[in-house]
Amino acid sequence: MQYRKLGRTDIEVSLIGLGTMTWGEQNTEAEAHEQLDYALGQGVNFIDAAEMYPVPPREDTQGLTETYIGNWLAQRQNREQVVLASKVAGPGMIDYLRGGPQLNREHIEQALSDSLKRLQTDYLDLYQVHWPARATNFFGQLGYSHKPDDNATPIEETAAALKAMVDSGRVRTIGISNETPWGFMEWIRAHDRGLSERIVSIQNPYNLLNRSFEAGLAEMAIREDAGLLAYSPLAFGMLSGKYLDGAKPAGARLTLFERFQRYSNESGLAATAEYARLAAEHGLTPTQLALAFVNQQPFVTSNLVGATTMEQLRENIATVDITLSDAVLEAIEAIHARYTYPCP
Repeated sequence: MQYRKLGRTDIEVSLIGLGTMTWGEQNTEAEAHEQLDYALGQGVNFIDAAEMYPVPPREDTQGLTETYIGNWLAQRQNREQVVLASKVAGPGMIDYLRGGPQLNREHIEQALSDSLKRLQTDYLDLYQVHWPARATNFFGQLGYSHKPDDNATPIEETAAALKAMVDSGRVRTIGISNETPWGFMEWIRAHDRGLSERIVSIQNPYNLLNRSFEAGLAEMAIREDAGLLAYSPLAFGMLSGKYLDGAKPAGARLTLFERFQRYSNESGLAATAEYARLAAEHGLTPTQLALAFVNQQPFVTSNLVGATTMEQLRENIATVDITLSDAVLEAIEAIHARYTYPCP
């Protein structure tokens, strides 16, 4: 396994991180524990969760992912062996949580307390804002359309609340997620004004079908030492090739949940077929091509893979040992030139 620093700290996280959002929906607790045991044995030390998981979010399953992780930590007594991350939900999507989650001090205090209880730990190594309070382009939106956000908690207020969590010893570092370049720099400015801890990471989507992170955020991630925690590196499983030619595998996410159509448009399907052909030409699986590409990016701190089967997890983690050749990388860029942003 390879390891990279989390921001400007001495915390080292595995290049392959373990995403957990299927646990409690597509995966049982026993399956989650099997994944955790295997991942840790392969050198994966970074585990990423969220208070709203599993996904799709539902009131009757909310918190199960953290509960599964907490039970595993309690049984294995190995808390110091992992770098544990979670997220506080923003407003607008899950009104059953705290009567409609906000990113103010009161809500963050309650969210953190509840997460720590479910995770059976007294601290988080990384606590992230899951999405902004303001109306902006995230979760599949590329074009910015301004809307009034007078009721949104200002970033400065959220930053100060998270600083209090760090000062209390319950959080070691903080990060952002689903953010824009403007939001990223507002967090940096909040730190420079003494209002906040310095962010160490940004967790945004990044994959061969959506490389929009490169346009404005990649340089920021490198220059500000707040690297990308890349989520959806397989584009909801699309880049694994399992949905090619209209296939609908039993139990797969896009088969079960029609809401996940972000990477299923005509251009996305065409680009996926191109990448699958390229992988085959070079003796790679589509998954190996897609994940190895993410692994090799200099702005990536950790590539957050998710799996519903152990076979998938084994292949995902093993991509840490694959280095794409210059010829493959050039071919990827040629496809990217034809399908630049096929999916947001």
